[in-house]
Amino acid sequence: MKKIKIGFAMCGSFCTFDDSIKQLERLVSGGYDVTPIMSFNAYSIDTRFGKAADFVRRIEQICGRPVIRTIEGAEPAGPGKLYELVLVSPCTGNTLAKLANSITDTPVTMAVKSQIRNSRPALIAISTNDALSGNSRNIGVLLNSKNYYFVPLHQDDPHKKPTSLIANFELIPSAAEAALNGLQLQPMFV
Repeated sequence: MKKIKIGFAMCGSFCTFDDSIKQLERLVSGGYDVTPIMSFNAYSIDTRFGKAADFVRRIEQICGRPVIRTIEGAEPAGPGKLYELVLVSPCTGNTLAKLANSITDTPVTMAVKSQIRNSRPALIAISTNDALSGNSRNIGVLLNSKNYYFVPLHQDDPHKKPTSLIANFELIPSAAEAALNGLQLQPMFV
């Protein structure tokens, strides 16, 4: 049986890398054929959450292939119809805004643009401190755009960060299955 191909795109919400990578492991062990894609910052910036090279090495070991880390590396996804699903996990507010406004300037935004151009699903796992403020408009735009789906999400710290939303990363496999079937996993806000 042919494996379903997923482009697993990561942006620079570094505090959620471990959660995203755990779900990447679940997808691969669940039988999906996963290609890793990283934004320029996700691929290269060392933070208090870990060294970029360590994350890249770990991701490449899980997927068994190199990370796509350039725009020109991500561009063939469209013409080649390489993925049944592109998952952005984590998706920063910056990338969310770019997707809502059709800006293509990173490997991640190129992969999503290529996916959407083929009328194929893109699944967004939000991790941003301004989701309920500056980025609420962009969430609305994508909610009303064809082929965009969201991993169910919640406020991660409503008292200290009242405008912050984060995906329930453990729901990524279920949300991916739903998106592959043209459905939004519900409830969206938990």
